[in-house]
Amino acid sequence: MAIEQLRSLTYEHLEALAIGAGILGTGGGGSPYMNKIYVAEILRNGGEVPIVPVAELPDDAVVTPCGGVGAPTVSIERLKEGQEFLRALRALEQYTGRNATHMISGEIGGGNSISPIIVALQAGLPVVDGDGMGRAFPELQMDTFSIYGVKPTPNAISDVRGHVVVYDHIDDAHDLERYIRTVTVQMGGGTGMTGPMISGDEVRRTAVRGTLSFAVRLGEAVLAARAVHHNPVEAAAEMSGGHLLLTGKITDVDRRFVAGFARGRLELEGMGDFTGHRYSIDFQNENLIVTDEAGEVLCSVPDLICIVDAETAEPISTETLRYGLRVAVLGIPAPHLIATPEALDVVGPAAFGYPDVTYHPLEGVYGGKLANLVSPS
Repeated sequence: MAIEQLRSLTYEHLEALAIGAGILGTGGGGSPYMNKIYVAEILRNGGEVPIVPVAELPDDAVVTPCGGVGAPTVSIERLKEGQEFLRALRALEQYTGRNATHMISGEIGGGNSISPIIVALQAGLPVVDGDGMGRAFPELQMDTFSIYGVKPTPNAISDVRGHVVVYDHIDDAHDLERYIRTVTVQMGGGTGMTGPMISGDEVRRTAVRGTLSFAVRLGEAVLAARAVHHNPVEAAAEMSGGHLLLTGKITDVDRRFVAGFARGRLELEGMGDFTGHRYSIDFQNENLIVTDEAGEVLCSVPDLICIVDAETAEPISTETLRYGLRVAVLGIPAPHLIATPEALDVVGPAAFGYPDVTYHPLEGVYGGKLANLVSPS
């Protein structure tokens, strides 16, 4: 099953994008709300952003990923100044002597789905229909660009006060993550990042394809179900090829800001068909693993663990989890590019501190059909 691919993004797409990307964010990626408001003010009077399929990129394109760095908790407590991504891009262009031709999302999840759209509007550039994760992950080395051999630098970050840092000659993405995370904490816990500059050929080889369109269509499915009083949780599961893992009430949330991340665990008491059972979900910005009271793993990274409101399917991020919320938890199969043996070394359970958990992939259409995702050549 294929989806209708976007050729431009308009004001009418924004609400659906925020919902779809919020679901794909698996609790992280930053809140879409403020980014959505910023873009809406620009697009409200008929503007649009050109969207380019990955397959149509010329070999010599200069495609630049961007996204926010920091804990989601900080992103809702500290407002962006608005020029962080553009400043970082201009610094990168000045440093390299190359001009970006396209923007792309480092991760399609949460507010970072809209980050490249902000820069595209500010700089007059098109946005590529794809990203480096097919979801959100907490660390830079966890994108498919790095996993499949794209050098992570040069790279640049900027904060709300106009400070800019450019990183060069760091070949290991894990090292770059440590350096950028450390500086981001010193900058107040949140920065805008751009880089590296990737050729069109490299993007075709390494990007998760079609995810911007997929996020919009997922959000549209939820909105359409709400409009006719159908079950939007079922609509989200059907559209994404996902599975309902459980419905329940949150009974406890343990959340801490540690080394630039929101880390913690929530406990749930089952409702409906899941009454009488208890569950827990661990997270590091994003939801990582779901277990039941017997310790059985129901779903783990890299598959998507998506917490949504049980009635509306509105995505609930890790920074807004609280006692008493009635939620549904969806498991959505991971795109192929983040479920290969190479990728599992970086984004599988062991990479997050669960060496005894064996990844058992969920079955469904997101992993290779619905969003026209492909494996690396």
